[in-house]
Amino acid sequence: MKIVLKNLTKTFPSRSKKLRQDVVAVNDFNFEIPDGELVGLLGPSGCGKSTTLNLICGLERPTGGQIFFGEEDVTGLAPEHRGVGMVFQNYALYPHLTVRQNILFPLQNLKGKDRLTKEEMTRRTEKAAKLVQLEGLMERRPSELSGGQQQRVAIARALVKMPRVLLLDEPLSNLDARLRLQTREEIRKIQRSTGITTVFVTHDQEEAMSISDRIVVMKEGVVQQIGRPQEVYDDPVNLFVAKFLGTPPINVFHGRIKGERVYIGEDAVLLARGVPDQEVYVGIRPEGFLWQEEGPLHCEMGRVEVMGRDISIVSSHKEAAGAQIRSIISAEIRVDPAQETVRFGVKPNKAYLFKKETKERIRI
Repeated sequence: MKIVLKNLTKTFPSRSKKLRQDVVAVNDFNFEIPDGELVGLLGPSGCGKSTTLNLICGLERPTGGQIFFGEEDVTGLAPEHRGVGMVFQNYALYPHLTVRQNILFPLQNLKGKDRLTKEEMTRRTEKAAKLVQLEGLMERRPSELSGGQQQRVAIARALVKMPRVLLLDEPLSNLDARLRLQTREEIRKIQRSTGITTVFVTHDQEEAMSISDRIVVMKEGVVQQIGRPQEVYDDPVNLFVAKFLGTPPINVFHGRIKGERVYIGEDAVLLARGVPDQEVYVGIRPEGFLWQEEGPLHCEMGRVEVMGRDISIVSSHKEAAGAQIRSIISAEIRVDPAQETVRFGVKPNKAYLFKKETKERIRI
């Protein structure tokens, strides 16, 4: 099911007695989610991603704009008539019901022409449980399950209705790191096997990039960039997107362009042909440093961290925007941690320039 958002806007009245201005949670959101894709809404807390999900679901009414499922305008349609399945962060399972009863519950509430026979309800329940690998746990109650198993029950309960759209709101936040990794892989596998158009809300960029066909990066209710995860990582449109994506995060320096060269302090590190002289931010990905004994960028050595196949050199520079610089190089290179300074070259395709005032990207 294709989802189209046209000029979608949601404002909330201000609760501050001093500031009477409305709070804009979602601001003029335009996006088309292709049929069968998994799209990640990504951004920090308060960016409007969960509000967008609630608008798609129908739990919130938009202040402006329209929502289409396929060619059908569902903007004013009640949530129960939209054909959506919703999975929340806190699972929202009934503690006194078994796994089987929790999955079955939505089907028992269908009425009128949508009402199913007992045989059909049983068939759908078994099918949904098998899809999320719960067959041997059907008679247990939620308190007898692990966090990952409870989340799978919540997903099965959403899928049993055979929804047109599946909506996941921070579904992995309550899980430990190992379970998060396992469950996100299962979610991706389930989504591919069912082909249901899925919207996945998260603040974890690694999570979004690993399972999404496309990501939407948001900040303060405004869409910053939309694209395939690797494309957005490799080609950020502004400093916010560049800083939000990437582990370890991008290194940011105060720099300047002079005579079509990019300077960090006194070091000329890149060419910037056709770009006028100006103050800029220079962003360099951790993997964008080249270990060079005569490299143009001089940094003060901090420490060397061995990570197996790679080495992480932690250093500092007076023009760095952060307290430290992290550079990732091959473990085959022998680095003396006792040396006072380190020198690097810079890979042009892993370095980005941003305007000082607007923080928008300067392309070179």
